[in-house]
Amino acid sequence: MQNVPVITLGLVAVSRDCFPIELSRTRRSKVAAACKASNVPVIEIETIVENERDVLKALDELKQKNVNALALYLGNFGPEGPTTLLAEKFDGPVMLVAAAEDTGKDLVNGRGDAYCGLLSASYNMGLRRLNPYIPEYPIGDPKDIALMLAEFLPIARVVNGVRNLKIISFGPRPFDFLTCHAPIQPLFDLGVEIMENSELDLLDIVQAEKDNTEIKNIAAEMAKELGKGNTYPGLMEKLAQYEYALEKFMNANLGTSQYAAFANKCWPAFEKYFGHVPCYLNSRLAARGIPVACEADIYGALSEYMAVCATEVPPAILDINNSVPKDMYEENKAVIGKYALSDLWMGFHCGNTSAGCLIQPVMQYQLIMHRLMEPGLEPTITRGTLEGQIKAGPISIFRIQASSDARIGAYVADGEVLNVNPKSFGSIGVFAIEEMGRFYRHVLLEKHFPHHTAIAFRHAGKPLFAACKMLGVSDVFFNRPQGAYYPSENPFR
Repeated sequence: MQNVPVITLGLVAVSRDCFPIELSRTRRSKVAAACKASNVPVIEIETIVENERDVLKALDELKQKNVNALALYLGNFGPEGPTTLLAEKFDGPVMLVAAAEDTGKDLVNGRGDAYCGLLSASYNMGLRRLNPYIPEYPIGDPKDIALMLAEFLPIARVVNGVRNLKIISFGPRPFDFLTCHAPIQPLFDLGVEIMENSELDLLDIVQAEKDNTEIKNIAAEMAKELGKGNTYPGLMEKLAQYEYALEKFMNANLGTSQYAAFANKCWPAFEKYFGHVPCYLNSRLAARGIPVACEADIYGALSEYMAVCATEVPPAILDINNSVPKDMYEENKAVIGKYALSDLWMGFHCGNTSAGCLIQPVMQYQLIMHRLMEPGLEPTITRGTLEGQIKAGPISIFRIQASSDARIGAYVADGEVLNVNPKSFGSIGVFAIEEMGRFYRHVLLEKHFPHHTAIAFRHAGKPLFAACKMLGVSDVFFNRPQGAYYPSENPFR
């Protein structure tokens, strides 16, 4: 997957000077061995931090080994000042974990008191206004710690990705999609760069590639990917020209950023001047880790990018679109199982979901746009969607969004796509999330989230929730189980 950070995780042990340093060294080595046994990639840093001089040595070793995410391991109580100073000076996401005591047979010289030391380290992190990742229960033996380090990897990918991301947009956010409008100040607060361009800029860069020899190769690649779903073979080169131009522009304009996502206006003027819809091309770029959010949805692009960093599989952006009819619910009870009707909804977009996420994807024309632009005519300028039923399997929905007063918030929920025929058009599927009805009412509606949601095609609630907290997003909402009321929920039934 391109356009996604590759994490090199360093493991640094710390030791308070009134405790045996060998305790931290031995315990760190056991953690590294447990990581190797579990195929968790980690770089063991030889420097053990007891004082500020060790901080400098550790920073140098981390730099030499190209470490871009850091696990601070309290093998014993640890020196709270140097520990947190290292976290402050390190340029990347940091986690804190601590050693559990080894055995009840050695609680004199073998006792490390890391359980206590972590409290002091946490307090000092607050003094430095740092926000490290601390697992839900951050104390463990080597196998436990190895599992925590593995869980930190996707969190670190998201944090590093966001802090090095540029969102490139083309076209103003449409009046009919005010739901996609949001202040951009919070993007800069997160560390995200933004480059806004006009639709004329987009037209210009695409027209400039008209005679590029690479276009035929990309068109052939598209035809191979679509196979029997290539219903418009004559359209391939026009689509290839657009894709090549967009990716070329991205590579030429990353500047100080390392990664990019797009938020592009896609109708109604687009079709008239480009002669197709961009949906299939958006799906192809997403499959390579380059999300393209529709309707100039800048926060949708960020949400998709965070989803792909968390999972390393192609994301999608869908409308939380329509309810599931009661007769469809009754006809599919054997598949639906435990879910209530209010747990179900249909996720839909015109045709931007990657081919690998669809059952028998087929290139089609965009029915809604066709009604508007080519009523009663053979589809021409509205061709180029990728349509099909979304494959059954685990998903998470996720959205990070700025409110009108420039406050940043997010939601995330784990769920699944059901193997139920949606009997409709577009990239579409029947989604199930426990207590979705209440979540929809008391989070999505009440907190003014837009209709677009990012889809992670794996369960990603845990890393996305943690990454949001590390990035300073204070309000991260989730679907509450039955009996756990939302603050605004009416308890009287």
